[in-house]
Amino acid sequence: MSSRSLLSRFLFLSSAASPRASRSLNSRRIGLALRSYAPLRCKCTASVSESEVSDGTSTPKTKKRVVSGVQPTGSVHLGNYLGAIKNWISLQDSYETLFFIVDLHAITLPYDAPDLAKSTRSTAALYLACGVDTSKASVFVQSHVRAHVELMWLLSSATPLGWLNRMIQFKEKSRKAGDENVGVALLTYPVLMASDILLYQSDLVPVGEDQKQHLELTRELAERINYLYGGRKWKKLGGRKGSIFKVPEALIPPTGARVMSLTDGLSKMSKSAPSDLSRINLLDPKDVIANKIKRCKTDSFPGLEFDNPERPECSNLLSIYQLVTGKTKEEVALECQNMNWGSFKLILTDALVDHLQPIQVRYQEITSDPGYLDSVLSEGAKKASEIADTTLNNMYQAMGFLQRQKT
Repeated sequence: MSSRSLLSRFLFLSSAASPRASRSLNSRRIGLALRSYAPLRCKCTASVSESEVSDGTSTPKTKKRVVSGVQPTGSVHLGNYLGAIKNWISLQDSYETLFFIVDLHAITLPYDAPDLAKSTRSTAALYLACGVDTSKASVFVQSHVRAHVELMWLLSSATPLGWLNRMIQFKEKSRKAGDENVGVALLTYPVLMASDILLYQSDLVPVGEDQKQHLELTRELAERINYLYGGRKWKKLGGRKGSIFKVPEALIPPTGARVMSLTDGLSKMSKSAPSDLSRINLLDPKDVIANKIKRCKTDSFPGLEFDNPERPECSNLLSIYQLVTGKTKEEVALECQNMNWGSFKLILTDALVDHLQPIQVRYQEITSDPGYLDSVLSEGAKKASEIADTTLNNMYQAMGFLQRQKT
């Protein structure tokens, strides 16, 4: 399943006040929001003023908050890494970051139950091996923060069914799996994704192009909840006057947001693809990487070039080379323009091996010390819960639930 990385499942706002978010929505728009479905559009330009949002959000003196995640199913591959995890490394220096393994998303399609915990630990170890710094970022497992599921249920009560029926990924995956094999979780997955984001009053969410529709649903749902339960309505129930949720924006990297399959340049590199030859897994040894690159799909055009719509595989492989070497697009285009495929595949293989080898060494070090990994995940969940519990309690209060008294 594509990450939704994460949550990758694994996972992308200006915190300045926005007239659109801070003023009351006009009656016509609200009528549409409450009574019918309007096609989702990725506007991604509005945010809620920090003074308007409940406790647990960032303040003008703190960094903006970014959340993202990757699913633990299957092996973490080059697409997850270049499209999400690698970008996190730079984000953690500039933002308050929360990165998590979205194990709850991993069960929306049939999965191997005995392997789920093992894959979750492996994914967490790869986060750290790739350079996620726990002194700068919180790393945790989605299911270890129970507020994700609770908030999803509350959000579901206000999510129009029509919104979910129009999600492109649901249509694609349900068509492949067949109606008899599709669980309700696949339909409601975008609501859980919204919960993942809104729970932490996120400013920015790193997403690929294929996830923009889901993020726009999150934004629309945040605005809907703020209208239904926020402001004076919430204040009358004992809350603070203002919005319950921030309205997050997409953070789309300029390159690497969508790494394509090695066997089909028009399909995204995916864990769920039947053939392992379609992807480079981060833990693939040198000989496996060499074999996959040797057998990857190419074309018969002379030379190599970016952005030719008739050569999607060529553009994809050049982009991968650019990203793992750190060269500019112009440098790669100049270097490779007169190369044949045989020569280019050799330098691409060497570049991949050189880039992934330090990650693989660090991964082995981390997994050899289970206690260290457990402590990282426990501390990350503790920090995340402090933010999440505040948001969840505010939501319960705004929706009119009887508050449990502390004993």
